[in-house]
Amino acid sequence: MALEYVLRRVGVFFVVVWAAATVNFAIPRLSPADPIKEALLKVTSMGAAQAGMDVLTRTFSERFGLDQPVWKQYLNYLVDLAQGNLGFSISFFPARVGEMILVALPWTIVLVGLATLITFALGTVLGAFMAWSHVPGVIRVLAPPLLTLSAIPYYLLGLILIYLFAFVIKAFPLGGGYSVGLTVDWSPPFLVDAAKHAILPALSIVLADLGFWALGMRGMMVTVQGEDFMTLAEAKGLNPGRIFLRYGVRNAVLPQITSLALSMGRVVSGAILVEVVFAYPGVGNLLYQAIRSFDYFVIYGVAFMVIVAIGVATLVLDLLLPALDPRITY
Repeated sequence: MALEYVLRRVGVFFVVVWAAATVNFAIPRLSPADPIKEALLKVTSMGAAQAGMDVLTRTFSERFGLDQPVWKQYLNYLVDLAQGNLGFSISFFPARVGEMILVALPWTIVLVGLATLITFALGTVLGAFMAWSHVPGVIRVLAPPLLTLSAIPYYLLGLILIYLFAFVIKAFPLGGGYSVGLTVDWSPPFLVDAAKHAILPALSIVLADLGFWALGMRGMMVTVQGEDFMTLAEAKGLNPGRIFLRYGVRNAVLPQITSLALSMGRVVSGAILVEVVFAYPGVGNLLYQAIRSFDYFVIYGVAFMVIVAIGVATLVLDLLLPALDPRITY
């Protein structure tokens, strides 16, 4: 792979990150609400809010640099990002944004990351069988309802699962990441409890995404079956299972891997509405709470992590695809 190509892709990566970070800076400021006032109103009584709100607002605006001109705030924002400094949370001062994200990030990676990998594996296998002439009968029975569930959004599936398995059957908890009173550690009781809390939100993600992966793989398998090498393999009398795995699936799965890389890049943001519905302590729920309270710096931090994650996943994909498939050239 030419060094010029690698440098060009890396350059494009930094340009995309800068442009996305700029949009990330501008969008929260389109709201007419004052984030300092919104935060102070939550912790101040009405009388104090009426008497000294202006003084408190000016003081905290100076502390967070929100009293400066927008262009200076933008330059400070870029410098802080380059240094890895995400600043302090407005709503939860003096908590640092980076520390808040690091607390929430493992929950999202475990929940959404594992759910995405499971969905990818099941959906790819299901889609491959759907396009195969020797498909088992059980696949024909299971495929239609699973594809139908994929038309339902995450959060609606989550509400249905809560009603069925938490209210009616009472087999799983209503929400949260773990039971009240437990200490977050690596002890077996805590891990078992956390896994039990993660089953319903993970199941909602799997059921909602399964059809996407299955239909994508089925479309690629149908395309591959019309290729000359498939016709030649069948004419040579090769075993159908070998044709299916080594000639069909092996070539059809490459676009799926591309989609998986991009999906894993988006895993940082999590399935926001799923985390909100289940009150799951992940990055998606953190971002939702920050948007509700106009917490600029938390919004910046979470959105910037998502930007970088997707950018890195795309960059790695661009560099690895020619190695995975020699037919791909740039």
